[in-house]
Amino acid sequence: MLIASRRDTWKPWLAAGLWLALIAIESTELLSSSNTGHLAYSLLTFVFGHIDMEKFLFWHGIGRKIGHVLGYGILSVLLFRAWKATILVPEMPKWCWRWAQLAFFMTALVASLDEWHQTFLPSRTGSIRDVFLDSTAAFAAQILVFLWIKTFSRKTFETASS
Repeated sequence: MLIASRRDTWKPWLAAGLWLALIAIESTELLSSSNTGHLAYSLLTFVFGHIDMEKFLFWHGIGRKIGHVLGYGILSVLLFRAWKATILVPEMPKWCWRWAQLAFFMTALVASLDEWHQTFLPSRTGSIRDVFLDSTAAFAAQILVFLWIKTFSRKTFETASS
């Protein structure tokens, strides 16, 4: 296993770092459920008129969980790309178990630290369920990366041999 030069690795790490910064901002009181709920409810009632508060709260909660899945899934993919650029493997495969492991465990660590951080904020609540949700999203993202690369590689091979 070789480590790539800095020249080859900074772009994927920059993308992952910027995404981490976005997650850190989302973890603040600024984007707490009450703040995003108030903003979303105001916007939706302006556009559509009266909205039943009970239904809104249900869908707002669903939307926030979808945000968790997308946010941590994307982080997992970005970390996979960063590790792929950093750790060189002989014969340079398109997918490596080590890259996927590191991406998954780093994403799970970020999710854990994020939820732990939220326990210190009065308007936020840290939740082990969110850590499991975020980690599941990271795992699913790694499966999708594997399937994408496997499918893409097969199509490239079939096209080249035709």
